[in-house]
Amino acid sequence: MDSINQNQEEQNRADLGGREAIDKIRSLVEKAGTCFFCTKVAMGGSGARPMSVQKIDEEGTLWFLSSADSHKNHELVLAPEVTLYFQGSAHSDFLVLTGDATVSTDKAKIEELWEPVLKTWFTEGIDDPRISVIKVVPTEGYYWDTKHGNAVAGIKMLIGAALGKTMDDSIEGTLEP
Repeated sequence: MDSINQNQEEQNRADLGGREAIDKIRSLVEKAGTCFFCTKVAMGGSGARPMSVQKIDEEGTLWFLSSADSHKNHELVLAPEVTLYFQGSAHSDFLVLTGDATVSTDKAKIEELWEPVLKTWFTEGIDDPRISVIKVVPTEGYYWDTKHGNAVAGIKMLIGAALGKTMDDSIEGTLEP
């Protein structure tokens, strides 16, 4: 029985490193688009807020735009380690990343990341003096996904439920970029 469990475990687990990890991170972040951006607060607890990822680059670095006078930016000065939680769909495309965040006012990066909808938060537009850039370099992560996509996973769930059999299409593992 243990060998069956080990084989099943091996089939549902794929720990990824280097380029494979970065590609998986990019894929899942692009599907989700937004995350819960969690900081460590000096008073204890955790500061969490929804944030849109403006860009994820080829190295897996995530880029956000934020108000320079936000609580989040002040918290990052005190403790730059962050945890990001992503959910790309109801049953798959889950990702948690930890990383190190830095805040800057790099005008070239702000221009690169700018989208007109951001004027909702930065009323003076791209030249709003409150705009800052948050750069998050992931240090590790964990993902939960499907092997064959949501459609196949959904069909397998329905068939498995009808037959009373486990037809798991999930895969999960660690990510070390």
